[in-house]
Amino acid sequence: MIDLSHNENKIHCVSNFQDLVTTAFHDEINAICWTRKLTGDFSEIIDKVELTGNIATIEPAELRELKLSEQGQLAREILLEDLKMLKGHGGSPILNVISYYDRDDTYPFFSTDVYSFHVDRSPIPVDTFLCTYYGESSDILPNSQATQKVLIPEIRNELKKLYRGPDEGFESFLSEYFFDLHYQAKPDACAVSLGLGNLWRLAVDHPESLVSPCVHRAPKEKSGQSRLLLIC
Repeated sequence: MIDLSHNENKIHCVSNFQDLVTTAFHDEINAICWTRKLTGDFSEIIDKVELTGNIATIEPAELRELKLSEQGQLAREILLEDLKMLKGHGGSPILNVISYYDRDDTYPFFSTDVYSFHVDRSPIPVDTFLCTYYGESSDILPNSQATQKVLIPEIRNELKKLYRGPDEGFESFLSEYFFDLHYQAKPDACAVSLGLGNLWRLAVDHPESLVSPCVHRAPKEKSGQSRLLLIC
């Protein structure tokens, strides 16, 4: 279950897929969670998938062809059903086995990889859906506990040195290179783990959004343990 004991976390919990996709974000609620306790052996799916790089995508056809134990079959049916539901909703879900994400060390004072707290942006109305079935799960952070990195004076000064253009183009520069999507947790911040098996819908920064986008990050993986993640 999701820990809402510190309910500065702007999370709304539901008990089915229909409520997950139809409940409106409102006020400061920008994360909706379908809380679930799943059955089946999801680690077996990971073990059966060949990982030649750091990330592998499992297509439904490949998933159906895997030779699995009874517990593995239960896990597979859940994965296929989740993919089906999200596709039926108009999404394009992707099922990944992740050993690690590529790190960004281009700028020593600013990381723009997914391990950094960030928000998603889209030119059209859309939401981010994700579920971790095995491995470390993602974190979200209440917006009140995060500061946009481009507003932190020392970081902003370094970005201005990097930009070296006219003042009127600086904000466009920050957006073009996605600097404005990243956040820094405040000293007293309390991140919320999304847990295993829960299907989440997170608010995205888009022109029609009525709420702030949800601040989130990928977890640091445990050595030798891959994640099984659905994202849409």
